[in-house]
Amino acid sequence: MHNTYLMRSLMFVPAHNQKLLDSSVKRDADVLLLDIEDSVPIINKQEARDNIKAFVQRKELKNKLIFPRVNDRESGELLKDLYQLTIEGVSGFMYPKSLKGEDVYFVGKLLETIEYEKRIPIGTFKLIPLIETAGAVVNIKEICTACTRVVAVAFGCEDYVTDLRGKHDEQGNSIFFARNMIVNAARASGVIPIDTVHIKVHDLVDLEKEVKLAKDLGFEGMLVLNPKELPIVHAYFSPSEEEITWAEEMVMLAEESIREGKGVAVKGSQFIGPPMVKMARNIIHRNTLIKQKNG
Repeated sequence: MHNTYLMRSLMFVPAHNQKLLDSSVKRDADVLLLDIEDSVPIINKQEARDNIKAFVQRKELKNKLIFPRVNDRESGELLKDLYQLTIEGVSGFMYPKSLKGEDVYFVGKLLETIEYEKRIPIGTFKLIPLIETAGAVVNIKEICTACTRVVAVAFGCEDYVTDLRGKHDEQGNSIFFARNMIVNAARASGVIPIDTVHIKVHDLVDLEKEVKLAKDLGFEGMLVLNPKELPIVHAYFSPSEEEITWAEEMVMLAEESIREGKGVAVKGSQFIGPPMVKMARNIIHRNTLIKQKNG
């Protein structure tokens, strides 16, 4: 459903910090999550909004998606966030503390009202719910399907573990269930699953281990805190040359078998079934999106 979005890396940037905003323009993140929530003190919320309004007009923002992380519906700040930032240059919003589908539906309807009032096409602004509680993990399927604006769903592990009253162990056992639930619900709903941040921002060896696991589980991207994490994150969430070559060969053989009237394509002694062809097409499509961004 939402396979037109490239979301290998989603990097948080505190929107009240002009220095970090300026620096983020030079980074290679696919998505900039301009934060108005947790990292911004209450007295700086309006400054953060004003900074975003100016930021999205910068010409250097080539092929970057802008998704401000707004405040939740209980904060008293959400309406100001959305009304002021439903502007050109903003693709959508990350909505935190998504506890159930009703929260996402509410935000979607609020955006619909704002779009109508501003004469913006309905559905212009997309949503990325952030899953941060045990309840949200249980309700993950309804969160993914509560609103057609949802293009991705992201995992916030630290708040989740705190809510669980567990411990973020070295092996990641305490968050493994949540990761699996989020990936499965997202894929079943046709939205992009985004893995949690890597807390040990200076331990790139551990980051590589976590990103490899995330990719194996089915995640398509990762939340990022530090720009130096981007090369590793992109390396794992981008098809390798070997994968691209394999994918092109699978599609070629499958199309050849159709032209020749054969039931199934064969490579060596291996049948090339529909799941393999689908996987190959996904790899080729993802590589196309990366080329478009880099082009």
